Amino acid sequence: MSSSPVLDFILEHKLIAIVRGVAPQRVGPLAEALYRGGIRLIEVTFDQRRGPEDTIDSIKRIRKEFGNEVLAGAGTVLTPEQVAAAASAGASYIISPNVDATVIAATKSRGMLSIPGALTPSEIVTAHRCGADLVKLFPAGSLGVDYARAIMAPLSHIKLLAVGGVDETNLRSWLDAGFVGAGIGGGVVKKELIDAGRYGEITMLAERYSRQV
Repeated sequence: MSSSPVLDFILEHKLIAIVRGVAPQRVGPLAEALYRGGIRLIEVTFDQRRGPEDTIDSIKRIRKEFGNEVLAGAGTVLTPEQVAAAASAGASYIISPNVDATVIAATKSRGMLSIPGALTPSEIVTAHRCGADLVKLFPAGSLGVDYARAIMAPLSHIKLLAVGGVDETNLRSWLDAGFVGAGIGGGVVKKELIDAGRYGEITMLAERYSRQV
């Protein structure tokens, strides 16, 4: 997929499940549970304290199992080297917690969608000017919907994702405020359920989110 179809896919499905610290062998059943619950986008994060192997393995497993039915991306991407590793695994998009022009450039040069994280209007505009396709407001929950509405008024030409503190009680508020989608983590990717193999409950959680979009 090229960037435009990937962007269209994200705009259609809106919800990105954030997978952090899950062993690769459990990512397949987790992705299946999320898929059954209506979630079609999965971000597998890099652990900066460890090597990239688990993230690469997990993205490859999702790509092999689901093809283009579920789009996998890499998260917590801080360096061009991690961009390259994610690209080798078949990632469709790159998500970062910050704005780094070198990461954005590396992402775009490899034909992937760029989604850096930003906090302030200046950071959001900088990300956009560097070529970001979407910008994630992070941490959105700490800032609140009122803050988001205030900055979106002059920045309505930039597509924003809400990430950090988004849950099933406030997801609709973020979407109604004009955000094109959201990243969700612990509200649906619950480690205790994964560890216990209770994937059916993860599917039910995913459904509670996907019904709102």
